[in-house]
Amino acid sequence: MFMKKCSLLIMILLIGCLLCACEKHDVASDRQFAEGKEEVASAEEAKSEKQEAAEQWEKGYDLPVDEQEREEAESDCKKVMGLISDIYHRADKGDASNVVLNDETIHEMQDRIKEKGYPVTAMETYSNMENYEKVDNFLKECLKGKSGSVVVYELHSDGGIGRDKFIFDGENMYLIGASATWNMKDAPGLSYISYTRIKEWKYTDKGWFCYELCVPEPPEVTEIVDGSCLVRIKPLTKEQREMSEKCVQGLGYQGNNLLCSNWDTDHMEKLDYNGMYEYLYAMKHQKAFDAEDYPNGIPKEEFESLIMEYLPVTAEQIQEYAVFDEKNQTYVWVRLGCLNYAPTFFGTSLPEVIDIKENEDGTVTLTVDAVCDMVICDDAVITHELTVKFADDGSFQYLGNKILDDGIKEIPDYQYRINVN
Repeated sequence: MFMKKCSLLIMILLIGCLLCACEKHDVASDRQFAEGKEEVASAEEAKSEKQEAAEQWEKGYDLPVDEQEREEAESDCKKVMGLISDIYHRADKGDASNVVLNDETIHEMQDRIKEKGYPVTAMETYSNMENYEKVDNFLKECLKGKSGSVVVYELHSDGGIGRDKFIFDGENMYLIGASATWNMKDAPGLSYISYTRIKEWKYTDKGWFCYELCVPEPPEVTEIVDGSCLVRIKPLTKEQREMSEKCVQGLGYQGNNLLCSNWDTDHMEKLDYNGMYEYLYAMKHQKAFDAEDYPNGIPKEEFESLIMEYLPVTAEQIQEYAVFDEKNQTYVWVRLGCLNYAPTFFGTSLPEVIDIKENEDGTVTLTVDAVCDMVICDDAVITHELTVKFADDGSFQYLGNKILDDGIKEIPDYQYRINVN
């Protein structure tokens, strides 16, 4: 009996040992299995991250910014803003939450940065780039396939700056764009930085640096993202800038057809008089036309006198060519909008005077480029010759416009906001 109990006890002990051994083996196996899964997951995650990084580099935007480049951008921005800090601190910033400095202050800042040899421009229309030679030389070397880099600063209207570092590796060009602003305590700080590949670029004979950044494209986004940019490198002359501001900037290429149609003093019937009125009004009075002041149309005398001030046309001709309400003796005006105008890239173009010729009859011929920086990125969608005549008091009249090289075929048909017939 005792022997049976001992045998039974030994068997129980053996079974227990076997169970423990199995359990330890299972635990070890489970641990090895788990570790194996973690290794696989880690490898797959690393592979996924590497693939995502490769895909992002292929896309060309939102590229990772090297820490050294970030520190360099921040240091440079603070250094340049330190140069102009005294100008910013004493400038009239007004009471609005959004600071907008006047042109004189921006020019003073630009001159200060120019003194240190940095290429610098402003957001002002027709602003020339100071120390442009460094950028000009960089782009010419890039055209030869030589690698290098250049930094350009841009003054913003709030007194902050943009810093664009263009890098060419011999094949591709990249842009590290950064912005710095003044905080509530008037201390400078980096507010934005990005790293983007430039899809394509060119440096034109007229001195424009045209480039297109890599941006999200459908189906990743549902709307077109415009990555095109135009930067004037070679400066306009003082006279070209003055003529641009005086004679063409206020007109543009949408809402009126003074600059985008062929006409002269013998053929003025196709001009959009009702459309051009608001632009001539703004040029004369230096303020926007307010239609609320004319709920029943623009009075005859007021409309005609303004048109005749800028064009050699009679009151009778204006009544014939324009939309005129004879009963009420007023000219019709409607706001340019989606119901009477389909926006075009060309319509956003900026007219820029590139040549000035004084004629023997006392008139002046201005050669004008329509510069478009939206999508098509063209430094001369059309080139046209605008003839004007100046009076001794500085006033002038438009006498004709001629679009060169059949450029009229390259632009959309003009859209009259009011049906003349």
